[in-house]
Amino acid sequence: MSEQELIPTKTLCLHYNIDISFVDDLNKIGRIQIQLIEEQQYIHQDQVGELEKMIRIHKELNVNIEGIDVIYNLLEKEQALRDEVNSLKNRLRLYENL
Repeated sequence: MSEQELIPTKTLCLHYNIDISFVDDLNKIGRIQIQLIEEQQYIHQDQVGELEKMIRIHKELNVNIEGIDVIYNLLEKEQALRDEVNSLKNRLRLYENL
């Protein structure tokens, strides 16, 4: 992973007008991964979209860090269930075509 793909956390916090502790808290619960390089915190550019979603949930819906974690856990479970349903539909189609 090159440093060009990393964005300083301070830059993101200034851009989105959020406190650095918000990003630190997301890192502590495992929702965002922070990389330390020479005592500077960075976030990979692939995680910026997810960070934006979490910021919107936090600001627009006034949801705290724990609530964000619960929401994301539910979304992950929903996606797993959708995948399972699609898999079962595909298996059912296979048996229907016999």
